Amino acid sequence: MALVACPTGSIGTRQKLDIRAAAASYPELIEENVYFCGYASPNSYGAASYLITRPEGNILVDSPRFARTLVERIEKLGGVSLIVFSHRDDVADHEKFHAHFKCPRIIHRADAAGIQTERFFEGQQPVRLDRDLVAIPVPGHTRGHIVLLYRDRFLFTGDHLAGSDNGGGLIAFRDVAWYSWPEQTKSMKRLLDVRFEWVLPGHGRRAHLPFEVMHQKLIDCINWMERTN
Repeated sequence: MALVACPTGSIGTRQKLDIRAAAASYPELIEENVYFCGYASPNSYGAASYLITRPEGNILVDSPRFARTLVERIEKLGGVSLIVFSHRDDVADHEKFHAHFKCPRIIHRADAAGIQTERFFEGQQPVRLDRDLVAIPVPGHTRGHIVLLYRDRFLFTGDHLAGSDNGGGLIAFRDVAWYSWPEQTKSMKRLLDVRFEWVLPGHGRRAHLPFEVMHQKLIDCINWMERTN
């Protein structure tokens, strides 16, 4: 599966492998109806993307590589009714997915330059897309970065927040705060009012913790960010 997911084809093997089963394993179920797409794209710096399957229409969070096997699997899962971009870096092959599935795309207006979409987020207030989905603007990595909250359990965080390498906490990436690290620190505090137990990032490790533990780890992360401003 790592061979399939690698955005640059940089993983080799000592002998020829039949990877058809691994290729067909994506999207990979994470929990409930949330999937990891695999098939990362070099055009998104190898970022992860996700699929939420729902009777009212599936949501693609950021864009994977447009690979035939992946597209066929997504078709069997119900296609794509909306693509939500966390920010401008992780759009990959979105034009091909839009053309194939005839689905609208949405991005924050502040990150929209040069990226054709049908809808936009505006301003700095949370936007409820429907009963289960809320987009929360969190400027920092880019000016128009958002995180997407699903069912008060899953937080799709793009390049804003990730699990730490040791698996014990949460981290933010100071070296790639292209817009503003102080603004990213400030916007991180918006998540203190949000209940979630999964952090599903574009880059970095996933995190899965009980609500109360996740909240404390977020406080620890913010405290660290404030010390580095």
